[in-house]
Amino acid sequence: MSLEPVADQRFFQSTTRDFLAGTVPVGTVRALGASGTGFDRTWWRRGAELGWTAMLVPEEFGGGTVSGRPMTELALVAEELGRACAPGPFVTTNAVLAGLTSEASRFAEALTAIAAGETIATWAVYEPGRGFDALSPGSGAPGRAARTRAEPDGRGYRLNGVKDRVESADQADLYLVTAESADGPVQLLVPADTPGVNVTPAWTLDLVRRTARVTFDDVAVPADAVQVGAGAAEAIRAQARTAAALTAAEMVGATDTALAATLTWLFDRYTFGRQLASYQALKHRMADNKTWLEACRATATAAAAAWDDDPACAEEAISIAKSYVGAKAPVIAQDCVQLHGGIGVTWEHDLHLYLRRITLGRALYGTPEEHRRHITDLLDTAAA
Repeated sequence: MSLEPVADQRFFQSTTRDFLAGTVPVGTVRALGASGTGFDRTWWRRGAELGWTAMLVPEEFGGGTVSGRPMTELALVAEELGRACAPGPFVTTNAVLAGLTSEASRFAEALTAIAAGETIATWAVYEPGRGFDALSPGSGAPGRAARTRAEPDGRGYRLNGVKDRVESADQADLYLVTAESADGPVQLLVPADTPGVNVTPAWTLDLVRRTARVTFDDVAVPADAVQVGAGAAEAIRAQARTAAALTAAEMVGATDTALAATLTWLFDRYTFGRQLASYQALKHRMADNKTWLEACRATATAAAAAWDDDPACAEEAISIAKSYVGAKAPVIAQDCVQLHGGIGVTWEHDLHLYLRRITLGRALYGTPEEHRRHITDLLDTAAA
């Protein structure tokens, strides 16, 4: 099948691009970063009205897709958000939705509010000192700090532990917390104002895609807000696939903007009476960067298509995309900085905003190394 967007998808993509250009130009992104505010909630609700949070949600709960291919459409939005270096909890919110829709009726109220943009939800998955363990739920390196645990108390669960690298945690209304229990993997939907929940904003490389550390101290969670056992494990895998696929697409968009700005610079800048773009060595570097970018776009697009065709069998394609884009996009962005010369490393130039977005995207939801190990695990399992 063709991976080119159909007419409805192109319209959806262009609508998102126009909305971002009109509401969060680079100057606004810089202002949000300087203010310490990750994003404006009213602005986020407008994005939700455009469909950013609807694709994975059943229609009876306020969701729906443009063409019946939800991840392909979300990836188009993610690419535009990366291209604009835009704020907002887009990746983490859709990861939460991917997990909750497996039991949509039970989480109907939360799904409806999140899809409408009225409630901000984020996935609390990272443990201090650990990588992205969600690629292999239940695994953990021995000798590290104890994982976040939830223990039954007769009415629900008691949650204790610490999560870090939680996106938009200081602005979130709900945390979907991945933890361990005596019953196996467990996920708990915890309101931010629950007693025992404490949030500490953390320094984050990206100016507006902010993270925080969240501590859970004997937090009471009712049974109807808990996923446990096989259902929780499958939800975690769906969340991991969603977050990785969308982050890869977002990195593609950011890299595209960085490379386009560099191409313009090479044609505008003269040295010894010639355009920089006329020098053969620089042509070769830009050709390599363009080739790598198109390969990044192809793998990210194919990963989203695989999710739509068969989510349960898409893990390998998504890990290929996240590992390849995570390896190549930072190299392209760094070369763009070098090709700009001295101005490329100044605060006043916008290039570092995209380098920050790409670098954070490389680290979140599985590094290239973590996804390569996951691909190896999948191949070993298939061979066995």
